[in-house]
Amino acid sequence: QAGGGSHGAVRRGRRCPGGAGARRRRRQGAGVPEPLPGARGRAEAREGAGPGGAGGVRGRAGSGRAPGQPLTAPQRVRQLYALVSETLRYSPVLEEVLAGAALLQAEKKLSPQLAKVLVYDLLFGKGLKCGGRWKALARRHRARLEAELARLKVRRKVSRNEELLAPAQAGGPGASQVPRYVRVNTLKTCVDDVIDFFRREGYSYLGKAASVEELRSLSGKKFLLDLHLPELLVFPPQTDFHDNVLYTSGHIILQDKASCLPAFLLSPAAGSHVIDACAAPGNKTSHLAAILKNKGQIFAFDVDTKRLATMSTMLMRAGVTGFQLAQQDFLTVDPGDPKYSKVAYILLDPSCSGSGMVNRVPMAEAAPSAERLQALAGFQRKVLSHGLSFPALQRLVYSTCSLHREENEDVVGAVLQEWGSAFRLVDAFPGWPCRGLAAFPGAESCLRASAADTLTHGFFVAVLERRGDGAAASRSLPAAAGDTPQHGEGREAGAAPRKRKRKRQRVKE
Repeated sequence: QAGGGSHGAVRRGRRCPGGAGARRRRRQGAGVPEPLPGARGRAEAREGAGPGGAGGVRGRAGSGRAPGQPLTAPQRVRQLYALVSETLRYSPVLEEVLAGAALLQAEKKLSPQLAKVLVYDLLFGKGLKCGGRWKALARRHRARLEAELARLKVRRKVSRNEELLAPAQAGGPGASQVPRYVRVNTLKTCVDDVIDFFRREGYSYLGKAASVEELRSLSGKKFLLDLHLPELLVFPPQTDFHDNVLYTSGHIILQDKASCLPAFLLSPAAGSHVIDACAAPGNKTSHLAAILKNKGQIFAFDVDTKRLATMSTMLMRAGVTGFQLAQQDFLTVDPGDPKYSKVAYILLDPSCSGSGMVNRVPMAEAAPSAERLQALAGFQRKVLSHGLSFPALQRLVYSTCSLHREENEDVVGAVLQEWGSAFRLVDAFPGWPCRGLAAFPGAESCLRASAADTLTHGFFVAVLERRGDGAAASRSLPAAAGDTPQHGEGREAGAAPRKRKRKRQRVKE
């Protein structure tokens, strides 16, 4: 086993295997809180407490830190990013409020940009976090600003702050309907335990979804198991878990459903050597590690030093072992290097136009020009062909978050033609509703995703396999969630969960 560590697959009625001592050492080394007693007979370890959580974590369920503990650097960055993004989203509304309240006329030294941030936090956010004279200034004008916001709502005939936004500022086409997807990190916990944790938090579990429409109708504190991916939970849009203890400790990963498809479809066998060619920020890498059960080796490449540093922290928090990060352009990696002689699987998610990303910040870029698309497609063809040149390769998944045919079907078709009969396109997920555009014969084997059709970001995925001896890999292609027994299967969605009999299993130290 490369790197050691706990593995853990989703198994009903089973704990995730691995030594408790090893898990404790890894958590302490990565700065991750100790786990709470779980749901299976461990509640007595905490006096006066109810059942524990999903391999859970000590502390308040809604927070990743103890009371009074300062925020970590990544938490401060997330908070700042969220504040700036939301201020930009509400920018037109804030301008009207500032003009009506005449704040900039009253405070000559206050810049418009800073005024927007202060007023957003005061009126729409979680309260002013700053101190000193800016906090005093905002509070001094609070009554006038609140009155102006109330007048604006009356003029617009709305009651909620969100209704003041035009559709574009509300998050772009489809943003308001894309659910919050939560991938259970099976290296640290199990699906059943995470479900139990959220139920104790007051959420209602409705079982496994039967259709995309059922996901679309989610609201309030209700959640479902996804109908396609077996370790994915689905919550209503805008549900925020960034401060939840399961997220901050790496037990759950906040990852869009479409972004989970590449690793799921690559489906490397435990013990395999895998390349994640354009790896940062690391969600797909951690997903690969979970599929591998931390058995095997992942070689992850990215050219950005800062992104790799962030990725390393994220992988440690997720309990990933057996990986090597390299600040290197994948195109410069030598397929003939003995180090990569056993690489049988490659996940390739190269730079693209990003046209499929549901826009949550009102700074949408103009549509890429034909020249820009051709330049991207040229790079994508080159990197895909390079990936296929690894001698032991059995399967490669090519994905983008682009909607453009030039970056998707055209790239795959051109590279398949270049390689002749050496590789074939696999129809890996026949039950997926959206297929590739008819750019070449067989292109319907590719997958597409969109906010309108699949309630996800826009995405494209193609699975390529080596013909001949390598074709044996097709035996390990994954089944959709609907084809395998899952938590809550066998009852109607929305029905109360049945009691599950669980066998207690001793965890060897």
